Amino acid sequence: MKIVIFALGSRGDVQPYVALGKGLSAAGHTVRLLASADFDDLVTANGLEFTALGGSSEAVARSMERLVEQGQTLKVFAAQARVAEELARQAAAHGLAAQGADLIVAVLGGLFVAWSLAEKLGVPLLQAHVVPLTPTGAFASVLAPPLPALPAAWTNRLSHRAAEQMLWQMFRGADARARAEVLGLPPAPFWGPFGALRAARPVLYGYSPHVLPPPPDWGAGIHVTGYWLLEPPLGWAPPADLLRFLEAGPPPVYIGFGSMPSSRPGEAAAMVVEALDRAGQRGLLYGGWGGLRPESLPDHVHMAGPMPHSWLFPRMAAVVHHGGAGTTAAGLWAGVPAVVTPFFGDQPFWGARVHALGVGPRPIPRRSLTADRLAEAIRAATSDREMRERAAALGARIRAEDGVARAVAVIERHHGRGGV
Repeated sequence: MKIVIFALGSRGDVQPYVALGKGLSAAGHTVRLLASADFDDLVTANGLEFTALGGSSEAVARSMERLVEQGQTLKVFAAQARVAEELARQAAAHGLAAQGADLIVAVLGGLFVAWSLAEKLGVPLLQAHVVPLTPTGAFASVLAPPLPALPAAWTNRLSHRAAEQMLWQMFRGADARARAEVLGLPPAPFWGPFGALRAARPVLYGYSPHVLPPPPDWGAGIHVTGYWLLEPPLGWAPPADLLRFLEAGPPPVYIGFGSMPSSRPGEAAAMVVEALDRAGQRGLLYGGWGGLRPESLPDHVHMAGPMPHSWLFPRMAAVVHHGGAGTTAAGLWAGVPAVVTPFFGDQPFWGARVHALGVGPRPIPRRSLTADRLAEAIRAATSDREMRERAAALGARIRAEDGVARAVAVIERHHGRGGV
């Protein structure tokens, strides 16, 4: 088959689909991944075809750094909607590269444009997500703002419907203009793709059932396959200065906030270094998209560039991160405790899961993060023997899964092996 994957968002939103694409390619399918231009090298280095959808995910993230830091999920989505009009037109125009595809795979970040293109081109659409989006009574929507504890199943289901429509109605105007001006399509129905795709099956979820079991009310056709984790490219080797740092002492604590920007990256770096000092730990910092920018570092703290988490995290004493789905997956797979400092979106949900599974201390929202709180959490993650044992055991169970292979099997079972 010729398969096109739409994956808009940060690296954590894109990288799992590179792994899935590699699995499909290894099974004999032709895979093209469409994302922002930020990820051209990531996609092509892993042997997949690439089309840039226009714009820069990093630039968009940096433009709303204060809202992200403050954890203002609704305001972040509203700000994204304000810049979406031109991006939607670009994505629709470049997305016509899906012409001739046998299957379009849509993820949350690219769902609206992928749905419109599937309609325009007459191509089947498959949803494949790394966060749980199918409504359920078992838990509230991962995209809804935190609410008081309301255990009733109907309130959980209502939160899913509300979150869907919050997203759709914010972006509906930009979508309508892209459909009319680029694709020659009428406006989408009021309820948008979420309503239209409600009964569409199968749906793939690229996270571990050991981390979040599928709710019983999901029924057949919804597959929680295990994580889609990307291995380092062939020939990759870690930098020599990093190896020297790792060999010079005990395993350090990783601290990085991925694609989450900071309005004061120097102050943020100073805070985390102070927390490491108070906890008595060596540290490895990752700046990401501007989250940490130290002016100077002591000898026991090292600054690292982008590198495969699958290689790095097993060598850490603990990992401190923002709770994005991709980084959470890598930390759990590595089998080390995690300290989650969520900013917005689905991050509080994954931070709560890490804590509920007993493999990390209670999450600390980024807006509440201080050196004292972070130091206390790092001490717990590095010294709690039972927590470390639980993390190691969970990591072993996750590593025994092959989420990519399971996802490929579902796709081939439902959509055939044409072209293989």
